[in-house]
Amino acid sequence: MDKERIREVLLEVRRGEMDIEEAMMRLRLLPFEDLEFVKIDHHRSLRNGYPEVIYCEGKDKEQILIIMKKMMERECNVLATRASEEVFEFIKREIPEAVYNKRARMIFVKNSEPKRKKGIILVVTGGTSDIPVAEEAAFTAECMGNNVERLYDVGVAGIHRLFAHKEILFRARVIIAVAGMEGALASVIAGLVDKPVIAVPTSIGYGANFKGLSALLTMLNSCAAGISVVNIDNGFGAGFLASMINALGEGE
Repeated sequence: MDKERIREVLLEVRRGEMDIEEAMMRLRLLPFEDLEFVKIDHHRSLRNGYPEVIYCEGKDKEQILIIMKKMMERECNVLATRASEEVFEFIKREIPEAVYNKRARMIFVKNSEPKRKKGIILVVTGGTSDIPVAEEAAFTAECMGNNVERLYDVGVAGIHRLFAHKEILFRARVIIAVAGMEGALASVIAGLVDKPVIAVPTSIGYGANFKGLSALLTMLNSCAAGISVVNIDNGFGAGFLASMINALGEGE
């Protein structure tokens, strides 16, 4: 059905009955692939600029493998989040080219070279314990074709560590600030730079941190302008948003 609709659209373009822009709009709305346990949105990259990403938690290894293979048939890059080492070892036996970022808990299969973006996405953490979430953000952005730099363990408990790296703060096009505890890092950075800051609260902290809620509320209530906030431990969401923002500057 998918191929028939694509063929119809292409024929209309060739006959001059439809222009390219209208054809792209038609193609963007083509249906998903229904495998009963999952409905794969193969045309998400046409609408949103990047293929559907697989969230692994709660899925069987076999289900993840089937989804990956179906996506690979379309020659698109495949990114899977929250994947355990056990899941990766299972996938690796069937898809040898799959790579694993252990700290980010992400699997990536590259079938095409993503369009490279010029700007720098800087990922900053308050502490070392925030690195797994930061790596999820950084690896996501890298898989989407971005230049990513990392600046870890520069939280407000020793703020001189952050100030020692002002140059990269000023060079970055987008900054992702990842912090737990009270989550003040994003406010400090946003008060220094003229770039968008994406704040990522983490669940790192003692009891009154409430598993990241205190950091989330601090970031939402920041007095510094230019901050957007994603959910607790959502490194993937931050990396994806940063890539979208970075792509907007490609015409500069």
